[in-house]
Amino acid sequence: MDYRNYYNLEEYLFREVGPKFRKEGVLSTADFFCVVIWKANRSKTKIKKKLSKDKSLAVSVKEISTAIANAKTKEEKLDVLRKEWKFGLPMATAILSVLYPEEFTVYDYRVRKQLQLRDIYSSKKYFTEFLPQVITYKNSKGISLREADKELWGKSAYDDLMKLIGT
Repeated sequence: MDYRNYYNLEEYLFREVGPKFRKEGVLSTADFFCVVIWKANRSKTKIKKKLSKDKSLAVSVKEISTAIANAKTKEEKLDVLRKEWKFGLPMATAILSVLYPEEFTVYDYRVRKQLQLRDIYSSKKYFTEFLPQVITYKNSKGISLREADKELWGKSAYDDLMKLIGT
């Protein structure tokens, strides 16, 4: 076990977890929760309780990951998380961004703010409004979808820092 993986979850998720899922079609419970912690550490206990309410945590994670792997379209993959498992758009897209980084980007208020979009709650608007804007940004910069996500998020964080220190 290389415990350094847990020091930088993002690197581990995109380097190992996503490719392993695309090859095997299943996530371990630990890897699933690495994604949850990476996106919103504060949500891990609430999500654990939700997923272990009627069955074991391992069974729920296996059902989720298998359903995602078996879904035919991007829309169906998002529906698995949103409709079947009741995840919010930010967490659902974070999970799918790790699993399919060429097809999904994380719906995040910082990125949305940089794109000057209003808040969205529906999966449909994610595909018709948010994702196309990130793809347009990605294409204009000649970078990957993941790098576009990171750059837009980083610019928002920088803007907030400048406001904080009065520059």
